Amino acid sequence: MYLSEINIYPIKSLAGITLESSQIERRGLEFDRRWMLIDEDNKFLTQREFPKMAAVKTEIAQGGLRVSGGKEILSIAFEPQSSEIETVKIWSSRCRARIYESGVNDWFSDILQTKCRLALMPEETRRKVNYFYAVNRDDHVSFADGYPFLLIGENSLADLNSRLAEPLPMNRFRPNLVVADAEGFAEDSWKRIKIGASVFHVVKPCARCVITTIDQQIGEKDGKEPLKTLADFRTPKRSVKKKILFGQNLIAEKAGDVLRVGDKIEVLETKRAPKFL
Repeated sequence: MYLSEINIYPIKSLAGITLESSQIERRGLEFDRRWMLIDEDNKFLTQREFPKMAAVKTEIAQGGLRVSGGKEILSIAFEPQSSEIETVKIWSSRCRARIYESGVNDWFSDILQTKCRLALMPEETRRKVNYFYAVNRDDHVSFADGYPFLLIGENSLADLNSRLAEPLPMNRFRPNLVVADAEGFAEDSWKRIKIGASVFHVVKPCARCVITTIDQQIGEKDGKEPLKTLADFRTPKRSVKKKILFGQNLIAEKAGDVLRVGDKIEVLETKRAPKFL
């Protein structure tokens, strides 16, 4: 087994970037979801409400980010010029973030046709992961939904696609790490793995939402798949809220190492996989 893809999503819910290598940080891969858009109540925005976010492209440039929505291009410094700091809301979390100046915010508001602002997570902010799944007492995460890394196997997607009328690309599921040459859904039974020189704890299956139904190229909803099919065979028997699971959330044992496409993957410890309907 080996690592076949590395993806980051610098601004939450905007288009991702595929990389050949990336450094592991405690809250996720370098640059991954360090920024997010917030509404007038300081609540996070995602493709769930604004599918067109998927089609806004992001690049890592010299000294900052470059984003493009159609013909409109904006350069954003890594650090805001503004000194404004706000408490922002993401799911049940509340954390401090730095807010960008009006020119940046107006650009995003025009592109998405809704009033919004861009927020940066400073290094000193600590948004802790759910204590029940934490590996270390101080495990924390970026503006990702809940955990620092998301992993999916290529053959897990192949299994799903064999059940669909039209196959879907991996970007529908927005993983950070993609595994090649593992059996379909093998990751369900992994507890601790090694990728290259780095050890990861496989802490929680990923519950999927409506974002998987959005075409990531054009930023438009594309019917009920794959959720309709996934619900038929990826809903755990003991699931009270009928969550649909696809992919695994990971926490790194330590920061500092660099992941590279092609890195060998070794399973160090396994667990009992959930039983599905």
